[in-house]
Amino acid sequence: MKSEKKAFGLWSAVLLGIGSMVGAGIFIVIGQAGAIAGSLVWLSFIFGGIAALLSGYSLAKLAIAYPSRGGIVEYLVQSYGEGVFSGSAGVLFYFSQLIAIAAVAKSFGAYAATLLPVEGNWNDIFAIAIVLFFILVNLIGAALVARFENIIVVVKISILVFFAAAALFYIDPKLFSTTDMPPVNNMFFAVGLTFFAYQGFSVITNTVEDMDNAQKNMMRSMLIAIGLVAFLYILTSIAVLGNLPLEKVIATKDYALAEAAKPIFGALGFKIMALTALLATASAINAALYATTEIGYTLAKEGNLPKVYTYNIHHSYSGLLISGVLILPMILFLNLAQVTTIAALVVLILQGVTHAGHLFRIKETGANKLLVAGACAGMFSIAILTLYYTSQHEMPGIAMYLLLAFGLAYLVEIVLRGLTKRVISKQTHLGALENIEREIKTFIGEKQ
Repeated sequence: MKSEKKAFGLWSAVLLGIGSMVGAGIFIVIGQAGAIAGSLVWLSFIFGGIAALLSGYSLAKLAIAYPSRGGIVEYLVQSYGEGVFSGSAGVLFYFSQLIAIAAVAKSFGAYAATLLPVEGNWNDIFAIAIVLFFILVNLIGAALVARFENIIVVVKISILVFFAAAALFYIDPKLFSTTDMPPVNNMFFAVGLTFFAYQGFSVITNTVEDMDNAQKNMMRSMLIAIGLVAFLYILTSIAVLGNLPLEKVIATKDYALAEAAKPIFGALGFKIMALTALLATASAINAALYATTEIGYTLAKEGNLPKVYTYNIHHSYSGLLISGVLILPMILFLNLAQVTTIAALVVLILQGVTHAGHLFRIKETGANKLLVAGACAGMFSIAILTLYYTSQHEMPGIAMYLLLAFGLAYLVEIVLRGLTKRVISKQTHLGALENIEREIKTFIGEKQ
């Protein structure tokens, strides 16, 4: 009997990971990080890439050992058990993903409103439209998600590589002079921002049940995707900071990548790069919706979230529609500039906690202990640097907001447990065997 063909092969998973990483982040982060680190921002991207590679290695090992659509949610349960901590962390991770999607959609809306000849505030309308479009794409199924992602990623990466390669020929060496360079320690503060540009690589772990030969392709796809993106980011950062004076980078930090295309290609170059930003944000939404649906499904399976998340709708789940319903009001009503920072910090902290938990399961995963410890230290270090810099320059009360987010997730978990008697249980075969073993022991104890 012929086995069913999986939706994701090696290169489909690689392209999904690249599509999720090369989203709105690089188009905004490169200017903001450059404004902090100046001509040393390429080093910030190297350090951010190293942290991403370490984290990707740890997550890939966990995905192979505990294959589940839920990704990080499943690994937290495997490491810390089926208690309130895992439950509240799962809830928090799920909502942070929704906020991130809303933020990327807002970015898409802003670029679309700039490029299209429309009057009035169309930003939110375009943002909502792109989310609804990709909900439809995801309903059609994982295979279409992969094909759509492949096309968009190839187009946007080709444009970025062409721009960066062409820009290298126009670099002004004086712009890399150390005379007007910001303090060297600013380069480390910028790592917090550059790592955000890599955020999204964990989406590859959510494909494990749809991946062909996951034992072999999971690690390969993770490392290839992060490695290629790191090379692209370093090349692009050198091209931007080599063509724009630092004061210009600071003045245009929200669209510095598009601005850097002007000296080389003129106004047409600016428009092409802005259009590329639209493609980048669109593919990031596509990949993130797929991952969030899988996370919601895992949380809901066997009662972990309301059962309504697990109902099949065409080739996806009703959780996709529920997530969409939750995202739309975020687009309309939230101040996403600050909330997105909190969501990014939450992801960093939860990844750090995940890698710390991985150390308890190191014998089962067969991972290198030093690399996993490095991933853990990297996530917490970046979170601390980001928290410090943001509290000093942008959001003085960010620590309080972060504690409030964790407290709210804990409260939601307690309420859900009280109302539905839900427990976040292990979903992999290994976890299921442990649950059966525990039930047998309980049964024997009762008989005795």
